Amino acid sequence: MREIHEVALAIKSVSKRFGDLLVLDEVSLTVEDQEFLCLVGPSGCGKTSLLRLVANLEPLSGGQIVLNGKQVQEMGAGIGFVFQEYGLFPWRTVKSNIEFGLEIKGVDKVARDGIVQRYLDLVGLTGFEDYYPKHLSGGMKQRVALARELAHGPQIILMDEPFAALDALTRNAMQSELLRIWEAMRKTVLFVTHNVDEAVFLADRIAVMSRRPSRIIKVIHITLHRPRGRTSPEVNRIRNLVLSLLAEETEMAPGA
Repeated sequence: MREIHEVALAIKSVSKRFGDLLVLDEVSLTVEDQEFLCLVGPSGCGKTSLLRLVANLEPLSGGQIVLNGKQVQEMGAGIGFVFQEYGLFPWRTVKSNIEFGLEIKGVDKVARDGIVQRYLDLVGLTGFEDYYPKHLSGGMKQRVALARELAHGPQIILMDEPFAALDALTRNAMQSELLRIWEAMRKTVLFVTHNVDEAVFLADRIAVMSRRPSRIIKVIHITLHRPRGRTSPEVNRIRNLVLSLLAEETEMAPGA
């Protein structure tokens, strides 16, 4: 069973409105230090909005978000965000993309070079330092994006469907790669996905969100050891539980 750690992130009765539309309705959730927690929910329920609130990319309509005991007030060194669209600068090489945040922080070149090499090795891109994004596969681009976020030393990594654009084989490979990197770094991860199989394969816990206006309807603990099979009876049981919860929310939605 996974060791229990202190709470790294506390989402306390968080609400979000866009005009008259209430998207998140007093959402409360904690994420432990070094935990890998996946968020799943019906399409349009506000999963990405919640990540953006944690990163302070959107203002709260109500509630609090606390990271390591301090209220989140700006996106800084404590938070890394890996987007589905990679967000790489096409005019920068792999090395230059990874060191971008370090440049902004004023880290000197010698130190930058050492940090960048460490994360190139970690994500398996040593030898591709001078390649540009247009020459990389989707999986390699996502590795660059992850290395860039890890390089500036965040306390928590937010990931918004980072593998959604990949084909099935590459996606499975990247899930295994992500777990390898996570086990080496032991960062706290909050990961949004529409893919229930992905959530069951990756997560220590899965938080299931309701239809809009969203709340957390169930948090499922997964005690299976890693690496996990994808078709074992226990994996199938957890998958079916999550799918049944999502199906209930879809059936309840107006016009469903």
